[in-house]
Amino acid sequence: MGVVNVTPDSFSDGGRFLEAGAAVDHARRLVEEGADIVDVGAESSRPGADAVAPGEELSRLLPVLKGLKDLPVPVSVDTVKPEVMRAAIAEGASMINDINALRAPGALETAADADVGVCLMHMQGEPRTMQREPRYRDVVAEVKAFLAERVAAAEARGIARERIVIDPGFGFGKTVEHNFELLRNLGRLAEIGLPVMAGWSRKSTLGAVTGRGPAERVAASVAAALLAVQHGARIVRVLAALDGQSERR
Repeated sequence: MGVVNVTPDSFSDGGRFLEAGAAVDHARRLVEEGADIVDVGAESSRPGADAVAPGEELSRLLPVLKGLKDLPVPVSVDTVKPEVMRAAIAEGASMINDINALRAPGALETAADADVGVCLMHMQGEPRTMQREPRYRDVVAEVKAFLAERVAAAEARGIARERIVIDPGFGFGKTVEHNFELLRNLGRLAEIGLPVMAGWSRKSTLGAVTGRGPAERVAASVAAALLAVQHGARIVRVLAALDGQSERR
């Protein structure tokens, strides 16, 4: 899954693809480099990020989706808002990638009423506060229980299991230790019986163990993605390198 951040403030590439034409060109380049899915987001979820109004999110997102209607791979939209989900689906999005696991009022119903895939992610807290003091008694058990509950809620609303992907949410309300404990135990999450997605690309945990800034974490990102696959991940979510080449290549 190649990432297109249509935002001014994402932690690694904020502002690079805010203009719709640049975002569309970037998405096409990711597909040329081997991306099987393109994930477009118009609201940053980096630690400390402020929420974006639905109108602003849609004004960034819709021109990009219009420009990607002929893309030969599925387009996923990274959003937590049901109104943005509905508009994205109407513009041809094939998947909703929700860091809030479809917990917003109306989100489950929106996804259930459309023939799209969904990714349900675990996050402790919300982006503005999630990294202040994340705490767990057993991070693997708690994340697994949360994801299993959200899968059950999705199925109860009529979302078929074959439409669902789960994501432990590396870096979303987790310390370095929590992230590596989840990485070591991805197989336990895979026991839920659904594809697991892992997003390690340029995360601050990699900076903590390498001492490198976001632009210098490509090798660490590739290593983390490979470890995630070894431990059971079926999808890896990656950013492009600053030289224009994606980690997928």
